[in-house]
Amino acid sequence: MSIAMILFGSVGFFSERSGIPALELVFIRCICASLFLGLFWWLSGQLRRERWIPKEIMKILVCGVFLILNWVYFFKAIEESGVTVAISIYHLAPVIVMILGAFIYKERLTLIPLSAIIICFIGTLAIAEINRTESVADFFSKGLIYGLLSALFYALLTLTGKGFKYASSYAITTIQVLFGALLLAPFIDFSLFENLTSLNWFYILITGFVHTGIVFYLFFDSIRSLKTETIALLVFLDPLVAILMDIFITGFFPSPEQWIGIIAIFGGMALTLLPRKKVKNRHSKSTLKNMG
Repeated sequence: MSIAMILFGSVGFFSERSGIPALELVFIRCICASLFLGLFWWLSGQLRRERWIPKEIMKILVCGVFLILNWVYFFKAIEESGVTVAISIYHLAPVIVMILGAFIYKERLTLIPLSAIIICFIGTLAIAEINRTESVADFFSKGLIYGLLSALFYALLTLTGKGFKYASSYAITTIQVLFGALLLAPFIDFSLFENLTSLNWFYILITGFVHTGIVFYLFFDSIRSLKTETIALLVFLDPLVAILMDIFITGFFPSPEQWIGIIAIFGGMALTLLPRKKVKNRHSKSTLKNMG
């Protein structure tokens, strides 16, 4: 799982060099992942052993919509605001899961969850450098809205995707990405692929096969044998690698306000991982399992 998190941490670096917009990149990502995961699904023999329950298939498709919207808005956030800001806002998702879970499951938010929400909210404002914005439009033009939408759809994916009883991990992920490719196909501008260089295609295919296919395979192959506490620590590898690559390779360096925001968001996220009542721990574990 460590390898999966490190690999996914570099997805922003590769996506910035792909030469295509977010929608087209997610489409290629879905195609590559469906081929890669579908092949392993078939080779593992799990395909022949699947139990197809109509209600569960519908749930997989709904989760597929949330997954694709999560990816599209994540890459749009990278386009608008850069890797460091986008991935920091994206990791508000566990806090959003906690907020939505409180409403859906009628759970009372205690001091620690409320503190996490407040800290992350302050961090979001700091990352967006609200003190330097002149209008609401200027504030949202920085890609903050895309990052928040990405985190929101990730949270919805987490809450909706709990409790699959019959479908295997291969079935869930392969169906989701294949369904995503079908949904996106009518909206893709295929002319954008005509003038790409071989280097562009290298970055695109790495994003598709490595950051999606291989990462998903490694993630689901290891997740079943790891403790929740270990998963919690490994989740931080993804943004750490992304931010370090953005600083040392891309040359982006956050402003002092943005550093405060980054630290605040990940501090708030860490608070959400502290032990709580058992019913809430299940939400945390589900959140961590869906990262990536």
